[in-house]
Amino acid sequence: MTIMRNDQDQMSEKEILQRILEILVSIDQKIDRLVPKGISLNRTTSLEGEKEGPYTGLDVMTLLSLPEHLRTTATILFELGTATAEDVSRATLKERAVESGYLNQLVRMGHVTKYRTGRKVYFCISGNKKTD
Repeated sequence: MTIMRNDQDQMSEKEILQRILEILVSIDQKIDRLVPKGISLNRTTSLEGEKEGPYTGLDVMTLLSLPEHLRTTATILFELGTATAEDVSRATLKERAVESGYLNQLVRMGHVTKYRTGRKVYFCISGNKKTD
């Protein structure tokens, strides 16, 4: 036995489904703004099948757990690749000294690596430094 619904109920269901779709698209766009493309959703795993390999860089959960000011700095650094505090400060419109402090905090937390070339200090997401 099938139950027939009237046109008004079907329209209501279509509206509900359309609203759900709009909400999902909105959530997806917000996640895209928070998480730059290319950041893995999972922590890295080894080829031998271990549960979890050594931690390198930032995964989504770690990125989302950071305070907003550090998340912004980390996101900009991810987009720039390797950058100085001055490069990051230009992108975030914050003072260089402020960004330097944030970047050094991310270094202490193990999410960012820091190295010097001549007089310049460069930062990059851990595991992303290209070795020549």
